[in-house]
Amino acid sequence: MATQKKIDAVSTLTDRIKRAKAFYLADYRGLKHKQLEELRKVLKTVGSDFTIVKNRLMIRALGDRSKALSDSLNEPTAVLFAYEDQITPLSKLLSFFKTAGAGKTKQGLMGETALSVEDVTRLSQLPGRNVLLAQLVGQLMAPITGLHNALSWNLKKLVWALNAISTTRSK
Repeated sequence: MATQKKIDAVSTLTDRIKRAKAFYLADYRGLKHKQLEELRKVLKTVGSDFTIVKNRLMIRALGDRSKALSDSLNEPTAVLFAYEDQITPLSKLLSFFKTAGAGKTKQGLMGETALSVEDVTRLSQLPGRNVLLAQLVGQLMAPITGLHNALSWNLKKLVWALNAISTTRSK
């Protein structure tokens, strides 16, 4: 029989899953309590939560989507909920695991797409959303900048020539 505490935990997890743009499962074994608290603080700054969950409660909260992640929900599990940016919290998590020498990612879910361990690792190596948007803007502006320089080249040559004439006459 379900206790009220478990019912509340499932409803909290369900709410977090609905709010998150993506979430990733991780094995946190080997991390000390102080390290976990430090990790939570770091991840809170980038708009995400890191929570240790019971596997059965997570399966209930996931509902139909639990089949895609059932392989990862059999050992101690922590969940990283990414609310704002899907990639930056994951990168922070993996870099923290690397410096701590403990912990590893399992699987993830981005939208309705299940991610394998390899997919999660590849995603963590991508630059953040703001960097990707800046690169896109740079790529879109490159042809316009080139056209601007090509069209203004003759005017620049005229100004340089007039400037050279004025400096030779002033001497």
